[in-house]
Amino acid sequence: MNKLTPQEYSIIVQKATEAPFTGEYNDFYKEGVYVCKQCNAELYTSEAKFKSGCGWPSFDDEIPNAVTRHADADGHRTEIVCSKCGGHLGHVFIGEGYTNKNTRHCVNSLSISFVPKKQ
Repeated sequence: MNKLTPQEYSIIVQKATEAPFTGEYNDFYKEGVYVCKQCNAELYTSEAKFKSGCGWPSFDDEIPNAVTRHADADGHRTEIVCSKCGGHLGHVFIGEGYTNKNTRHCVNSLSISFVPKKQ
């Protein structure tokens, strides 16, 4: 497991949320793979990322078996966590119509790291 900053620990382990429009990957669109900040498991490809305007990085699909969904403690949302380490990523929303897949993974930038595509 990677050493986390106090802010990363708050989000990944304690399930906090970073402020909207503040994350490093909100308006970031380079080619590569997004990995779990805690365990480095591959979670999302850049092809799945899209601009939703919600204030957090948005993806319409995960790498197969990389993300697990749970009912959120608030009883209204669906939490998404890294399937390998259980680290909190954010929430998933269905039926908003942003993409053809009709799915939006709303992910905290502090929960992920970006690995650029090798040239």
